[in-house]
Amino acid sequence: MQPNMTMPFSNTETLPGSTIVQSHGVVTGSTVRAKNVFKDIGAGFKNIVGGELKAYTELLQESRNEALYRMCAEASQRGANAVVNVRFATSSVAGGAAELLAYGTAVTVE
Repeated sequence: MQPNMTMPFSNTETLPGSTIVQSHGVVTGSTVRAKNVFKDIGAGFKNIVGGELKAYTELLQESRNEALYRMCAEASQRGANAVVNVRFATSSVAGGAAELLAYGTAVTVE
């Protein structure tokens, strides 16, 4: 089964307007990303003068999207058509590298 990247997901226990008819268990998606030394130099300067670290904002957004994509792909492989109770977690894996994890409950809704 191909992953459905338009698969609905929610951070609540239900999907408004839908009824959960089957649960397929916990699904996860993760990615580990490392910092870029050139972005670190730019961030160091920005740290001195203040302001948003746009390179890191973009990196985190890409990481969240990739983790969600992988979570939805696993849900689709299990026969689900939605994911509820979606959450994010992060952890440091090595110096300069971090994991971003998306997880939730794969369900079939009608």
